[in-house]
This record gives sequence, structure tokens and C-alpha cells, in this order.
Amino acid sequence: MRHTLRSWVATFVALLLTFGASATTYSILPAPTSIRPSEGIFRLTHKTPIRIEKGLENPAERFIEDVAPIVSLKAPRIHAKHADGIHLALDATLHAEGYRMQITPQAIHIAGGSEAGVYYALQSLRQLIVQHRTAIPCCEVEDQPNFAYRGAHMDVVRHFFTVEEVKCYLDILAAHKLNRLHWHLTDDQGWRIEIKRYPELTEHASKRNETLIGHCLRSTTYDGIPYGPYFFTQEEIRDIVRYAAERYITIIPEIEMPSHAQAALHALPWLGCEEQQVEVWTHWGVSPEVMCGGKETTYEFLENVLTEVIELFPSEYIHIGGDECPKERWEACEHCQARIRELGLKDESETRTAENQLQSYLTGRIERFLAKHGRRIIGWDDILAGGVSPEATVMSWQGSKGGIYAAKHGNLAIMTPMDYCYFDFYQTKSQEGEGLAIGGWVSFEKVYGWNPYEGLTADERSYIYGLQCNLWSEYITSFDHLQRMLLPRLAALSEVQWATDRRNPATIRARMEQMRRLYELYGWSYAPYYFEGRE
Repeated sequence: MRHTLRSWVATFVALLLTFGASATTYSILPAPTSIRPSEGIFRLTHKTPIRIEKGLENPAERFIEDVAPIVSLKAPRIHAKHADGIHLALDATLHAEGYRMQITPQAIHIAGGSEAGVYYALQSLRQLIVQHRTAIPCCEVEDQPNFAYRGAHMDVVRHFFTVEEVKCYLDILAAHKLNRLHWHLTDDQGWRIEIKRYPELTEHASKRNETLIGHCLRSTTYDGIPYGPYFFTQEEIRDIVRYAAERYITIIPEIEMPSHAQAALHALPWLGCEEQQVEVWTHWGVSPEVMCGGKETTYEFLENVLTEVIELFPSEYIHIGGDECPKERWEACEHCQARIRELGLKDESETRTAENQLQSYLTGRIERFLAKHGRRIIGWDDILAGGVSPEATVMSWQGSKGGIYAAKHGNLAIMTPMDYCYFDFYQTKSQEGEGLAIGGWVSFEKVYGWNPYEGLTADERSYIYGLQCNLWSEYITSFDHLQRMLLPRLAALSEVQWATDRRNPATIRARMEQMRRLYELYGWSYAPYYFEGRE
């Protein structure tokens, strides 16, 4: 009761401080560049027409779907010269993802720098509709995002989620104006993408014999229940990619290499250094089983897989993993050691070992292969150990130091440090009522207060391409649980991604009460801790 009372008091105080006791509220999250209130109300009804410029059919249709729980609107019509209704247009003078929205008693005029900009304006309008229903207060809103890359990660390997659940995940990201889904599709515990060249991957690597019960550091008990086969067909992937694109979200697939590959090694033992027979892993953590970095057949396999991957995903980027790669197998492997000698690699420091440089050789070959197909790589910050090309984009997860190092050396970086961005961590210090998680503590307030530029000069900040949260699913067995780990922390992150310099601690709790109404309206599960005043 004490937590609940504190939460409501804080909300009331924030409302008073921000808007005044009797003022109309305009609750938009992430915070826009500016909101200028004006007199009057726009009345939204099922007769309200949507008038569009040619080419804006998709954002209009998505908006009609989004507001259907509140009001049914008719299909959009190509611009007719009428003053009333909702008007959607493009304006090349605006930021590509920016928009301008003017709400008057007669009409709502929206202009975006692109289709995406119009879509984000409509997301803001949806929030105002959720808040005020069909009586929308008049105002002028201008907005544009701070970061080009605004991402969230989804792990469907450790525990699988269906096509419809992935689509719902995308709906949630879209409502928070994110534009990237980092889709983790392969790991030690399963292979979740159909590759027609290698049917063994889905025949044998998409299932495991059983799953660990309890925490990987404390338990050796397993459930004895086969898990799978679970994977996405190529047609299902195309469907999901289309669905994401309709919401202006680019899906970046992750195909792990050369580590986190035990499932692939089970299906294709010749990928290993000793062609050892291994099972799809039933444990969590870091497996010593990795692809051989010395045999040419490994590179042939990776290029064949990626050839099919790039046909499925139009994303400029392909994530190649590269994290947590133990080198014991390579140190003892005649093929890896022969390759090291051939390349003239030698130990140069504690981190820049010959084996780490061999991994950099693998990374470089894959990078060059993808470049020939017009694509670029993202790798976890582990790939820095042996050196990377200036074109590689680094995803900094082991704190911010990898991203800082990359930025200082001219590489683009995506900040996703575990202390702020790992949403598989606990949400409260006490962990009371949260169930099992991997560990750590990342609260809503901690995410909201994060400074992604810490340690960087003004010039180096330009190399921070974007921000992302990661949500690993070792201890997340249901989609309901996945949503509760994502929400409401995603809202805190979205404001850091979109409006880093416009965050307002005085208004965030009041605006989150409106976001909670949105979550409930669309049936999205969320964790209660922030709303109860728990940190």
C-alpha cells in the first residue's frame, strides 16, 4: 500500500508541476521537440475522413488498425480538397523521421519527412487518442529523433516464440517508435532459421533433448522433456519481414559465428575442429564447442548460409555475433594452427593473441563477402580483441567501453551495455515477486537516467549510431513473461533513444500512466514494479 500511495502522489505532483492543476495535458512518449497548446477540441468520429497524398496509404492503414479499439475509421482517400478530417502529407524540408502535426477544431494536418515520419506522427496521435478518446485537444507538435538506430533484441533460440508473437513484439516496438529488431536466430541451444542448402540444420539442430531447470550457476537438474523442433520457415520469415517493414522496422538477423554454434555442430559435425559429435546444448552459458577457424569448409558453410539470409532480409546490416568464443579448441586444432602459421599470426598481447587474430581473419572474410552483396556487419564488442576493419559496426554489451573504444577509433557503435540495456536482468533491487532471472538489476529509473554519451567527446559522439536493449530468453518461457520483461522498461529506453536531451523526470511518471492505459487497451502485459514505486 505504501508503494502504491507513493506512486500516485508522485504522479499527481508531476501533473501539477508540468501542466498546472487545470491545464489540458498532452501526454506523448518519447518526448517531442515541442508541443504548443492551442484553443479548442478536435472531435474524432467514425465519419472522420483521412485524406492522404499518394504513397501514404500504408501509414494511414496502420493508423486505422491502431485506433480501431477506440473508433472505426474509413479507408484513406487520396487527397481531396476538403478542409476537414485528418490530412497526411510529405515535406522534404523535415528530418527523414521527423514530423509536424497541427490539431485544430476543424482538422489534423500531419507532414512527415518520409512515410516513417508520418507514421511516427500517427503514433503520437494514437497516444493522444488513448488519453483523450475522441475529444483531442488542439496543439502543434514538432518532433524528430536523436538516434538513427533505435533497436530492441529478441532471442527466439533459448525459448521459441511463434510468428504471431513476433508480430506482437513488433507492434510493441512500433508503438514506442523503435525502428530496428535485432533477431537472434542461432545459438548453442537451437537453430531457428530454415536454410535450404543445409536441411540438417532444421531437421536436427532445431530441437534439444531437454532444458535446464533453475539457474545455470546453481542447478544441474533438467526437465527431461524434448524441446522442439522449432524454427521459422523461409516463407514465415518473409511474412514477418514484410510485417515489420509496414511498421517501418528493419529486422537485422543474427547468425552466430564462430561461437555459440553447438546446435549447428550437432547437425553438421564437420564444422568442428575435430568433427566431434555433440548434442544440441541443454545448458546455458558459454560452450567450448566452436566452428573451426582453420578449415575452408567452415567459410564455405558460412557464405552459403549468408547467401540465403541476405535473400530473406533486406537489411543493410547482418549481425554475425562473434561474442564469447573460447579458443581452447583452436589452440589444439591442427587446421587452426596451420591457418595461423599461413597468415603469419603471432601473440602480440594478452588479448591480441594469434587465436583472437584468427577470429578477426574470419570476421574480415565474412565482412568482405557481405560487402560484395551490398551488406555490412555488426558484431558484439568481443570482435575488437583481434582488430576490426574501419567499416565494422560494433555492438557494445560489456559495458560502454567497447563502444567508446570503437568511437575513438572511427568505428560506428551501437550502445547496449548490460548495466542499462539487458532487460533479462531483474527490475527491482529486492527481486521480490519477480521469479527467476539471469541476475543483475536494471530498473525503469536506471534506464531512464542512462547517459549513452558518457566518456565521449563531442566529436566522438557522432560515431554512436544508436541504442538497443537486449532480451535473452534463457529464463523466459512464455510470451507473457517476455512482455513483462520488456514493458515498461522499453518506454524508458525509447525516450533515451528518441529524445536524449529532452528527457523530463518531472513528467515521465504522469506520461507513463498514459502508456499504461495504452498497454492495457491493446492487451500487452507489463511489469507492475515501476507503477508501484518499487526500484
